[in-house]
Amino acid sequence: MKNVIAALALIIVLFSCSIEPQGEWKTKVKNPEYLHRSVKQVTDVIVHDIFSPPVASRIYTYMSVAAYEAAIANDNRFKSFAGQLNGLEAVPKPQDGQEYSFEVASLQALLKVGRTLVFSEDKMDEYYNGIMQEIKDSNIPEDVLERSIAYGTQVADHIIAWSGKDNYKQTRSFPKYSIENDPATWKPTPPAYMDAIEPHWNKIRCFAIDSAGQFKPSSPTPFSVDKKSQFFKEANEIYEIGKNLTEEQRNIASFWDCNPFVMNVKGHVMFATKKISPGGHWMNITHVACAKAKADVAESAEAYARVAIALVDGFISCWDEKYRSRVIRPETYINQYIDEDWVPLLQTPPFPEYTSGHSVISGASAVTLTNLFGDNFSFVDSTEVEFGLPVRSFNSFTHAAEEAAVSRMYGGIHYRPAVENGMVEGKALGQYLVEKIKTRREDVVAHAN
Repeated sequence: MKNVIAALALIIVLFSCSIEPQGEWKTKVKNPEYLHRSVKQVTDVIVHDIFSPPVASRIYTYMSVAAYEAAIANDNRFKSFAGQLNGLEAVPKPQDGQEYSFEVASLQALLKVGRTLVFSEDKMDEYYNGIMQEIKDSNIPEDVLERSIAYGTQVADHIIAWSGKDNYKQTRSFPKYSIENDPATWKPTPPAYMDAIEPHWNKIRCFAIDSAGQFKPSSPTPFSVDKKSQFFKEANEIYEIGKNLTEEQRNIASFWDCNPFVMNVKGHVMFATKKISPGGHWMNITHVACAKAKADVAESAEAYARVAIALVDGFISCWDEKYRSRVIRPETYINQYIDEDWVPLLQTPPFPEYTSGHSVISGASAVTLTNLFGDNFSFVDSTEVEFGLPVRSFNSFTHAAEEAAVSRMYGGIHYRPAVENGMVEGKALGQYLVEKIKTRREDVVAHAN
C-alpha cells in the first residue's frame, strides 16, 4: 500500500512539473508591456522616417486596429470595429478547437502592419526578431506560437488590404499646393520655406466620421491689415505674448512642440532635428494611462485603437479646414505688418494656420481617454524626456489637452481663434466617436454588473 501511495505521489509531482512551464508562458505572454514596447518601436521608426503628423496618425490607426482585432478574437468583453469603421469588413476568425495566444497574435498583427506602412523595414525586422525570441524563450509551445503568428498575419493582411482602399496612394501623385498672391493666404515660412504638407489630406477616406467637413469649425477672423481690425488685434496678441514669455510658458511651448522636422540654421549650415509627432505624444499618454490603470493586453489595444481613430479623423477634419481657409501664419503677418525682426519661439510648421492641429487632436484624444479611464485621471507625462525635456504632471486628460492647445499661442504658431475653435472642433469630434464606436459588448457589461 505504501508503494502505491508513493507511486501516486511521484506521478502528481511529475505532472505538476510538466504543467508548470505552460502556466509560466501564459503569464509571460499576457504581459501588456510587449504591446506597449511595440507601439513605442513604431513611434521611434515614425520619428526616424520623418512622417508628417497626418501620415503618422494613419500608421497608428491601422496598426492599432489590427492589434485590437487580433487581441479580442476570443474575448467576449469586446466588439469588433468591423461595420463600425468605414470600409472595414468582418475580420478573419481563429479556428475553433485550437489553442492560441491572442496576445502573440496581436503583436504579430501590429508589427506586420507597422512594418508595411513605414520606410525603415530593417529597424522593424530587427525589433521583431528580438521580441519574438523573447516570446519563444517563455517556453510557449511551438504549435501555439506558429498558430498565433499565422492568425496575427491573417488579421494584418486583412487590415493592410483595407488600408489600400483609403485613397492614400492616389494622393501621393496629386499636385502640390500652389502659392497664391492673395496676402491673406498662407505662404512658406523660414528657415526652410518648405512646401505645404498634405494639401489633399481631406481626400483620405475617413475612418469613423461621415466626411472631412462633418465638424467644420466656425469661419476664421477676416484678414485685415487695419490696425483697428480684429485680425490685427489677434496677430498683435501673439506678438506681445512672444515678447513677454514667462519661463513656464516657454516650458509649456517646448513640451508640446512635437514638430517632427525642425530645421536648424548655424551660419551657413542647416541640419534637421527629429521629434515625436503630436499624435505620437498622445499615443504615449495612452501608454501612461494603461500602465496606471493596469490595463491588460486587450484593454490596452482598445485604448490605442480608439485614440488613434480620434487622431486620424481629427487630422482629416483639421486639414480639411486648413486648406479651405488657408490662413496666413502669425510669423508671416507679424514680419510684414508689425515687426520684421520678430521670430516665434517655435519653428512654424509648413501648412496653413487655421485651425490648430494640436488643439483638434488633443481635444479629441482627451475626450476619448476620459471615456475610457474617467475624469480627474491624474498622470505624469514623460513623453519628452528622451528629447531633453522634463516631465509634466496633469490632473486630467482635459488639463493636458488645454495646455497643449494654448502652447501653440506661446510658441507663436497660432492666433487665439485657431486654438479655441480647434478645441471645440476636436471635442465635438471626440464626443461623436465615443457615441458612435462601441468596443464593449453591452450584454457582457450588463451581465457583469
